[in-house]
Amino acid sequence: MLLIPEEAMSQYSTNFLLLPIPEYPVLDCVPNKIIKLVVLGGSSVGKTALVVRFLTKRFIGDYEANTGALYSRKFTIDGEQISLQVQDTPFVSLEDDTDSICCQEQINRSIYWADGFVFVYSITDYESFRVLRPLHQHIRRIHPNANIPLLLMANKGDLLRARQVSSKEGLQLATELGGTYSEVSARENGEGVHEAFQQLCQELCRSIGSGNGEKRRGLHLVRPKSPNMQDLKRRLKQALTSKGKSATTL
Repeated sequence: MLLIPEEAMSQYSTNFLLLPIPEYPVLDCVPNKIIKLVVLGGSSVGKTALVVRFLTKRFIGDYEANTGALYSRKFTIDGEQISLQVQDTPFVSLEDDTDSICCQEQINRSIYWADGFVFVYSITDYESFRVLRPLHQHIRRIHPNANIPLLLMANKGDLLRARQVSSKEGLQLATELGGTYSEVSARENGEGVHEAFQQLCQELCRSIGSGNGEKRRGLHLVRPKSPNMQDLKRRLKQALTSKGKSATTL
């Protein structure tokens, strides 16, 4: 849980949407490219926490059940103006006693929509690791001929004593799937999270610029009326309110 003094809460929540990320300055001009990422993985692996870390440099430990939020922000990557859209998603799981995945139709739509993919698992949960290979096969069925820019993120790297998936296993899977690998902690390693996302965005910029990306037509996700950073602000206020009530009880 993120702890902030009550007297600072008002100022903090006001500035929450405006925090600049030095490597990716926020722009006022029209971007040249739109990059679309989808973040996929099992339950309670920290998908939303990683997205929030990347976009705001903040860590929030408690979240509502993920219904799939779309976040949007403008950045500069390698001197080029881009609009980055990040689709958070509900969890993916394996069907009982099979290696087939069970996912909502919303996830299929997000897979079809995206330019790049972020697979997240927890190093403390081997089942969340097992789901990734079938998930990649599922994406291949949707995009059989496409280049699939992929980042494999092993989250909760601060919980080494509870580790169930080794770094070697993660790296081997990333190599097998043709992606990059990064072991991070959304709680303690904001720089590592940012660097991993940045490398994927740079790869996508080059791919889109060279025309290697697959053309996807006829599908549009329903976007919120305003960028979903407002949702992050609301969640932060809820977390602070909950903490305040707990402190009063004590």
